[in-house]
Amino acid sequence: MICGDEDAGPYFPYRSSSYLTEFFEDCDLEYVHDGTTRWRWVADRLKEVMALPQQSPQLPPDPFIRIIRTLLDTGEAQPGDDDRAIALGAVNTVLRREGWEAFYDDDAIAQLRHIKTNTIAQLVNPHRPLSSVEIARGKHLSDYLDRCSEDELIEEVLLPLFRQLGFHRITAAGHKDKALEYGKDVWMKYTLPTLHVLYFGIQAKKGKLDSAGVSKSGNANVAEIHNQVSMMLGHEIFDPELNRRVLVDHAFIVAGGEITKQARNWLGEKLDASKRSQVMFMDRTDVLNLFITTNLPLPANALPEEHTVDDEIPF
Repeated sequence: MICGDEDAGPYFPYRSSSYLTEFFEDCDLEYVHDGTTRWRWVADRLKEVMALPQQSPQLPPDPFIRIIRTLLDTGEAQPGDDDRAIALGAVNTVLRREGWEAFYDDDAIAQLRHIKTNTIAQLVNPHRPLSSVEIARGKHLSDYLDRCSEDELIEEVLLPLFRQLGFHRITAAGHKDKALEYGKDVWMKYTLPTLHVLYFGIQAKKGKLDSAGVSKSGNANVAEIHNQVSMMLGHEIFDPELNRRVLVDHAFIVAGGEITKQARNWLGEKLDASKRSQVMFMDRTDVLNLFITTNLPLPANALPEEHTVDDEIPF
């Protein structure tokens, strides 16, 4: 398909020696075709790419992701395949044998997804500039966070987000039965590349988190969070996979609104040095950026309403 030979079908552009070199330059790879058999040379280069370091065992090397994106660039569309759907299907015939599939995101950029875990094969950078489509999706999600309940924040936003980020055994305590929550709304685990396991707890609040003496309606006071975080870090949880009780290693404090600087500082002063390093903050901006850049679908109630036009004659 990279060579564009006849057996790949008419939906990939033919690339001669110089264009093969240009293709790999577009992938930020310094490969120069040496005049040997084209398909064999490309196959050898792909073997070299697949032997490069990987971010994790489940993800291919970054250059391979760039190769897939360049191969499926919509600007290379051939006659009869304007949307590159046929080319995409041909590439996926190969990728699915290895447990992967390619797809186009909202910006018509080819992405690679691990089928079994639904993991997107890219380094998530929540601080990169967002596209106009992503900004619009972020606005819809922000409006949803203004009106959703705390349970909806956890179930519809945080649980899908942390699953997408690689956490597993995610268990929500829920708000119907508080008896066994012990300061955490969610607990989960994350397996390091060394196969060591870390345990995380989440304390989620729907609105703004402040340190005011009297909090406004809809806001949460950091003093309450301090008690809940202390309980979270000091109480064991039962891991059914290990059949034993374990302690939470780190605590996420997640707010659907702003976490004020005063609230962060107050909590940092109250926690001792050992616990201070175990606490991490995520406010609305962090949640929005991570949710959008990981390309997660919006909750059903966050989708914009579709306006239908009544074409019937009013008489």
